[in-house]
Amino acid sequence: MIEGWRYFGYELADGETDTDMGRQKALEFLDKLKGAGFAQPNPHPMFPNPPGLLCLEPHSDGLRERIWWGAASNATAVWGAENGMNLQSSTLKFDESGKPFRIQQAEQIRLYKDAWKKAGHQREPMVSVSRSIFAVVTEQDRNYFGPQGKGADSFGYIEADKRAVFGKSYAAEPGQLIKELAQDEAIQEADTLLLTIPNTLGVDYNIHVLSAILEYIAPALGWR
Repeated sequence: MIEGWRYFGYELADGETDTDMGRQKALEFLDKLKGAGFAQPNPHPMFPNPPGLLCLEPHSDGLRERIWWGAASNATAVWGAENGMNLQSSTLKFDESGKPFRIQQAEQIRLYKDAWKKAGHQREPMVSVSRSIFAVVTEQDRNYFGPQGKGADSFGYIEADKRAVFGKSYAAEPGQLIKELAQDEAIQEADTLLLTIPNTLGVDYNIHVLSAILEYIAPALGWR
């Protein structure tokens, strides 16, 4: 939908963009995770409150470092790094150079890591990317996903004025699949790989899809 955030009661202030608003709300959320009190307690609570302002409960000291920031552009990935959030990059991003998806995503991750270092954070960040990967090892696999093995990145518009690049699905016999994935720069730059699965095909088939990757693909590429 267009401007879906409006359906949740958000409105832009004068001169504010949706990007401005989204980032400001994210910063407010991160601030609340620090554990400081911010809310006035009910003067007649059902149960006794500790003295002072109330904070988010239950509180976790390490939660602030486990927040992921989804980035569609290089700039927002850099912003996420500057503010100490882990990076989650999906199977699409805004097209900022016309290059293949895997190359643009790898460049985005490198910019994120550089910004993280410049910000002086004291821990190593986590970076995840998503892929659709299918090892074709049965005739059923071939019927479902064989044609996708010849697929390629696609370009289109998810917003009227922003061109996006969508990463291809990987589907091939194990030997070929290993060769193709080994050339995916973005996977190499990330430390976490999220797999999209065809949930409409049922639990048993999805167990087969994941098991085939664990058996045939992960060992050859050093995934664990």
